[in-house]
Order: sequence, then structure tokens, then C-alpha cells
Amino acid sequence: MTVPESADVRATAADEAATLARRMWRTLEPVHAITYFAPETRQATDELGLRGGWMSYFACRSAPLGTASAELVTATFYNFHPAMVARAIPAAWSYASPAAVLDARLGAVDAALRRILGGLVTSDELAEAAALARRAAELASTAGRPLAAANAALPWPAEPHLALWSATTRLREQRGDGHVAALVHADIDPCQAHVTLAAAGGPPKEMLLFSRKWSEQEWAAAEQCLSDRGLLDEAGAATPAGVALRAAVERRTDELAAAPWLALGVADADRLAELVRPLSRQIVATGALPMPNPMGLDWSDAITT
Repeated sequence: MTVPESADVRATAADEAATLARRMWRTLEPVHAITYFAPETRQATDELGLRGGWMSYFACRSAPLGTASAELVTATFYNFHPAMVARAIPAAWSYASPAAVLDARLGAVDAALRRILGGLVTSDELAEAAALARRAAELASTAGRPLAAANAALPWPAEPHLALWSATTRLREQRGDGHVAALVHADIDPCQAHVTLAAAGGPPKEMLLFSRKWSEQEWAAAEQCLSDRGLLDEAGAATPAGVALRAAVERRTDELAAAPWLALGVADADRLAELVRPLSRQIVATGALPMPNPMGLDWSDAITT
């Protein structure tokens, strides 16, 4: 006779799964994020004729979707001001096709990883990490996750360091798609997502306004809406309800990102984290991923886990 699990046992398992998912994101994110911060990317897209860093970013990240419209990119990326996206997309496709951007993106990542990691690129440890990360990425569902699905449709690179990057990118976009779903479920719109993040101790308002191009007026309007819901106080600080709601969004994001890690198995996930941590540490140490950053990734927490 099967004895049903108690609520406490289920809650503990859910906590452990969410914690694992967050730890894997923190550990693997630097490998993915150099796509947008490494100078090699900007150089490669400049050579294609793209205009400026933000056009480079939007084109590189959305190229797996094909000749995406500004509306599609705004919707799937979620937290950028629509006018910011519209200044780059679809104009980017008049300078270079998505296929050309994808080739440039991969070449830039190849050059950046070789520069930053040096001999580690050809190490047995990196090859082992690439194999484990690929398994996790292939176990990740793309249902309802457009950016993850678009990246999953791309061919796997043969070189281990690029396969590792490709896997981290697929897993990161799978997590990001789930994060958007969690925000929508919580009735947090794109600008409000930044306000709640800053109020919860994330990146400061000034950084988010600069990097996502919401205006002071739009930020104030978002604050007012959140205040009307009892989520911010008169000073713009998160109320207990606001702290709880933002924590719930982050928790749900982690829960929705846990499935591939549970499918891979905790032991293999731990091994992957052990293998990737020195690579991510080196990426961060060289300044290839700035701290702090608009993503809210705090490597000081991840580096010792």
C-alpha cells in the first residue's frame, strides 16, 4: 500500500527544487550573459552594419525567432520599453538577416570564451560540463516558452565550449519565459516589474531606468498603481504585502525552472555546478559580466555555493 506524502514532505521537496533551480541559474548565467557584454559581440554586429549596442543586443537575442517584429520582441522580452525596442527592431533586419546575426553571435561567443577562459576551453572538465548541460537543456520543456523554443530549434555547436554556451542560453531563456509567466500571473506589468525588483533590494532605480528606458513619469505611475494595491508605501518602499508578492514571483520562477534539473538528477546537477563554477568565476573576475547588473545577478552569493 502506497502511503501518500505529507504536506510537509511535499513542501520540503518543492523548496529543495526551487533552491536547486536558483543555484543553477546563478552558477550558469555568466556563461550565457557574455553574449551581450563581451566586446566581441558588438564588434561582430558592427561589422554586419548594425547600429549601436542596443540594436546589437535586441538582434542577437531575438534572431532565433527569425525576422521578429518590434511587437513580438517587446512581448517576449517583456521588461523593455516598447519605444526602446522599436528603435532597433525591425530595422536590424534591414542590415543583416537573422541567420547572419546568429552566425555573428556564435563567432563572437567563441572568441570571447577563448579569450577569457584560455586553455580551459579544451579541458576535459569543460567537455564534461557541456555534456551535462546539453542533457539538461534537452530535458527542458519549451511548451509555452517561445524564446526557449526558438533557441532549442538551433543546431548544437560541435565545440564543447560552444555547446556549453548554447545549453546555458536555452536554459536561461526557458527560465526567463517562466519568469514572464510568473509576472503576468501576479498582474505585474513590465514597468512595475522593475519597480518591485528595485523595492525588494534588487538593482537600483537609476540603473533600471537607464537600461530599460522607462521614463520617470512611467515609473511614478507604476509606483502609484502598486501603492493602490498596497504593495508600496508612501515612500516607495515595499510593504510586507509587496515583499511577499515579489518573493512569490521569484519563488514561482524557480519552481517553473526546476524541471530540467530534477530530470537531470540532483547529483548530476551538482556536478555541473561544480564544473561550471570556476568558469563563471573567471568570467566575472575579468569584468566580462559587470556587477551590479540589470539582471539582478549577485555573483557574491553564487560564488561560494
